[in-house]
Amino acid sequence: MIASYLKYLWRAGNEHSIHSPFLFELYTRVIRNKKADLPDFTLLKSFRNELLHCTLEIEVRDLGAGSRVNKSNRRKVRDIARNAEKPEKFGKLFYRLVQHFQPATVLELGTSLGLSTLYLAKAAPSGSVYTFEGCPETARYARQNFYKLKVENIEVITGNIDETLPAFLAGTPKPLDFAYFDANHRFEPTVRYFEQCLPHAHNDSVFIFDDIYWSAEMTQAWEQIKKHPSVTLTVDLFWIGLVFFRKEQVKENFVLRF
Repeated sequence: MIASYLKYLWRAGNEHSIHSPFLFELYTRVIRNKKADLPDFTLLKSFRNELLHCTLEIEVRDLGAGSRVNKSNRRKVRDIARNAEKPEKFGKLFYRLVQHFQPATVLELGTSLGLSTLYLAKAAPSGSVYTFEGCPETARYARQNFYKLKVENIEVITGNIDETLPAFLAGTPKPLDFAYFDANHRFEPTVRYFEQCLPHAHNDSVFIFDDIYWSAEMTQAWEQIKKHPSVTLTVDLFWIGLVFFRKEQVKENFVLRF
């Protein structure tokens, strides 16, 4: 990833390299607006610190590419929080994006301990967050966290995402406004999940893909998603990639600093 990151730094622009009025406003007012210190951020930072000090062990069942750091199935919560959860600045970014677009339906593939889920749910209290987790014990622990923080607009769907996602999409009439893909970090499942969700997206939907340079497979998946004819605008922030479907938008791919 070092070579990829150096290449990213060389290519990445800022607001001066953006030609799209839609993206210029989004980048300057939402993506790069890191000054806002909201009450929810204080609450979630305190919760993050609690996870980072939790010595409870849980049994983790990896159905995806697995962890590069911990190969044991028995893992302490603090280790999962340190190695698997997104850093605070990304939680805040997810919050700002959801608050900006105000999606009614949010999909998250890969719940883990539920920290990113909480940022999504807190930003859209009137929306519904459906989060998918393959590991039963991790899902149970995440549910406890949501209950503890009194967040009630989250539904945890447990089981192999290869099975639960198609079943969910087939059974819901709701359009998919916002989706965060952070489950199986391999090429085929990532592209398949994207293509399964695509018929439920609309002109103003937002898809976020995590760890787009985590491996050669993830980068290959990101490149294929960018080329899809339904995708009109993508934003590469190195650690994550944003995808938009705005038909009024000229097809462009941006690499921007975050």
